[in-house]
Amino acid sequence: MIGSALLLLRNELDLYVKSKDNTVNVILDNVGLFETSKGDHLTDHIIISLVNIEEESTLKNSPALKRPFTSSAKYENPAVYLNLYVLFSCNYAPDTGEGYLGALKKLSYIVKFFQRNNTFSSASSLSAGTLPATEPDFNDLRVTMELYTLTFEQINHLWGSLGGRQIPFAMYKLRLVSVAEPGVVREVPLVEEIETNTRVLTNS
Repeated sequence: MIGSALLLLRNELDLYVKSKDNTVNVILDNVGLFETSKGDHLTDHIIISLVNIEEESTLKNSPALKRPFTSSAKYENPAVYLNLYVLFSCNYAPDTGEGYLGALKKLSYIVKFFQRNNTFSSASSLSAGTLPATEPDFNDLRVTMELYTLTFEQINHLWGSLGGRQIPFAMYKLRLVSVAEPGVVREVPLVEEIETNTRVLTNS
């Protein structure tokens, strides 16, 4: 479901930026590769990269008992709800005619897009039909985006861990993605009848 959520996001952003400039491409890849021998394909693109995952603590204690009941009660481990920290990098080389100002222009497209659209779902997406709906709950996919501001120290650690020099970027927090592997932990019969035995206590 993590991959499906990011593909949905990529397709929606790609549709928007192409309406502004049809030469712009939005790709889903690891921006940490762009200064390596395997990173040539990352130049002159908007790159979406997943840089962190956080469990949503407020939804951590969901009940294990599943309803509605039929002939038995089923217990399944509750789904894990995740917040994804997504990095949008505008990687435009100086010798391509775009350069730094071109990267900043693409960055403004990203901010404008999420200012206008901050909630996405597979049901309302224009591009959902092109996504591989392999997960059983793909049709219920719904996420919300919010701009996440990093401190200068966090920015230094981020780009240091990615192994490259800083390029124009924006970080967004994607909330929420539900991840679950269907599987019954145990199944017990329902209580259908309660029998009580009473007797009168007398003082002897």
